[in-house]
Amino acid sequence: MSTAERALVVWIPDWPIHAYLQDQPDAEAEAEAEAEAEDPGTERPLSTPAIALIAGHRVVACSAAARAEGVRIGLREREAQMRCPELIIRPHDPEVDERRFAPIIAAIEQLIPGVESRRPGVCAMRARGPARFYGGEEPAAVALLELARTLELPELRVGIADGLFAAEQAARTTGSAPAAHSPRPGVQIVAPGGSAAFLSPLPVGRAAASDFAEVLQGLGIRTLGALAALPESAVRERFGATGVATHRRATAAGPVHGVELRPRDPVREFAVELAFEPPLDSADQLAFACVTLAERFIAGLAEERLVCTALRIELTDDIGVRHEREWAHPHRFTASDTVGRIRWQASALPQTGERGGAGITLIRITPTHTDRAAAHEPGLWSTEPEERVHHHLSRAQTRLGHAAVGTMQLTGGRRLADRQRLVPWGTTRIRSRARSPRASAAGPWPGALTGAIPSRVFPEPFPAELRDASGTPVSVDTEDLLTAPPAQLQVAQTRFPQPVQDWSHPWPLRERWWEGAPERIRLQLQLAGGDAWLLSYERGAWFAEGRYD
Repeated sequence: MSTAERALVVWIPDWPIHAYLQDQPDAEAEAEAEAEAEDPGTERPLSTPAIALIAGHRVVACSAAARAEGVRIGLREREAQMRCPELIIRPHDPEVDERRFAPIIAAIEQLIPGVESRRPGVCAMRARGPARFYGGEEPAAVALLELARTLELPELRVGIADGLFAAEQAARTTGSAPAAHSPRPGVQIVAPGGSAAFLSPLPVGRAAASDFAEVLQGLGIRTLGALAALPESAVRERFGATGVATHRRATAAGPVHGVELRPRDPVREFAVELAFEPPLDSADQLAFACVTLAERFIAGLAEERLVCTALRIELTDDIGVRHEREWAHPHRFTASDTVGRIRWQASALPQTGERGGAGITLIRITPTHTDRAAAHEPGLWSTEPEERVHHHLSRAQTRLGHAAVGTMQLTGGRRLADRQRLVPWGTTRIRSRARSPRASAAGPWPGALTGAIPSRVFPEPFPAELRDASGTPVSVDTEDLLTAPPAQLQVAQTRFPQPVQDWSHPWPLRERWWEGAPERIRLQLQLAGGDAWLLSYERGAWFAEGRYD
C-alpha cells in the first residue's frame, strides 16, 4: 500500500462569517446595535456577535458566539433562534465566500507557489517545497502565520501530515493528539508515518458521507482506526469504490488513481488601483486622473481576450472610509464607460463641511463579471444605428448625470404603479446580496392583475365615481361584492355617456396590513363604446388605475 505524500493545509475557521463581515463593513456594527437594543444594560466584549448564515432555512455557518449558545451547522432556522434568541440571521451568499477568498489565495501564492483551493476557507499545497525553502515544516507554517497577521486573519490554522485528508484534520485539531505535536498555537504537525495513528481515534463521520457513516456505525465501526483495521480487499467487496476511498483516508494511504493534490495555475489579477497624494475632492479631477488607469484596466482584459460586463469601484477617502459600488453594462465596458462610472460614483458621495476639503486617496477597479471577447463581436450585418443611439444617449447622460437618461424595467408587485422601475441607461439590474422583495417580476403575486394589462397606467390614480341605473353610488359590501350593478362611470370631471356594459367580479388586494396599508378592491369594467377601465376601491372611494385603449 502506497503512502500519501506530505501535505500542508491552511484552514480559516468560520470563513463564511469572515467573508460576510468583510463584504458588509457595517454588518458587525449593526449586529452589535441590534444586540444592544435587545439588552441595553449588558456589557459586551468587542468580538463578533452571534451571527448565523442561512440557506434553505438551515444554518450553513455560524460565529463562535452563536456556537457558545448551542447553534450548530445544519440546524433549522427556527431551532437556532430558539437556542439563541439574540441570534442575527443573514442569508448566505456563496459568491461572496469565493470572491473574498480569492485575494487570500493570491497572497499565499506569492509566498508559496502551487496552491490548490479546496473550497472557500481551505487551501492545500505539497509540504516538501516549502519545507526545503524555509528550512523545515515548522518554519514554513510560521511563515504562513506571519502572512495571516498581515491579512488580519489571526484565526488561521496550519496542518501538516501524510496525505491531504490527514493534514486537513490536523488543521482542525487543537490540543494534544497521537503522533502529533503543536510547536505553537495555530500549527499542528503530524510526524511522518504517524498519520494513521493520528486519525485512529477520530469518528468515522470525518472521512465518510453521512449516509455511509450511518451504515458503518450500524455495523459497529465508529472510529477511523476500526475502519483502518479491516483489509482493503474486504472493504472493496462489501462497499465498493466508496468504501475503498474512505478506507484509504482512514489509513492515510495515497489515492487509488492519479495524484491527490492538483495545484491551480496562477490566476492573473485584473484589478487595478491608484493612490492619490494629496487627496482629490472633485469628481472631475478624479475622473481625469483615472483615464490612464481605466485604459490599463481594459487593455489588461483585452490581452486575455476578455471583456468586462460588470465591475466594482472602491473609493477610499482620507479617513479610511471605503465607498464601494458595483456597476453593470448591457454590452461591455470601454475605458470611457469606466471613467464615467468613476465620475458618477464620486459625484454621489456625501459632502460634509467637516472634512476640511480632503477627498479620495485610493481607487480600485475590480472586474466582477467577464466574458469572452468573441461573444461580443458585432454580427455579420452592421449595428451602426444601435451604436449611434448608444453614443448619443451616453453623451447626454455624461452631461446631465447618471440618472437623467433611463429606460423602464418591469419588476414585481401587485399594483401596476409598483411594477414600473426606471433604470439608468447603460446599466442592468444586479442581484443584490439581500434579495429585494420585488426582485422577481414573475411572482407569485397573489391578487395581482393577470391577463391583459392596461395600455395606460396613471402615475397617480384619478378619483372616480361608479353609479347604478338610479344614480345611487355603487360601493363594496363586507363580502367583497358590489352593492348594485354598475351603470354609469365618471373619472375625474369626465362623465361618460356610454353605459357600463360588462364588468368583472371584484377581487380584494390585501398586503402589508401590519404597516397600515389600506385594503383595496379591484374591478375591471367595459363601457358600451368599447372603452375599458381598471378601478380600485379603498377607504370608501373609487379610483382609476389604468385604461385599456
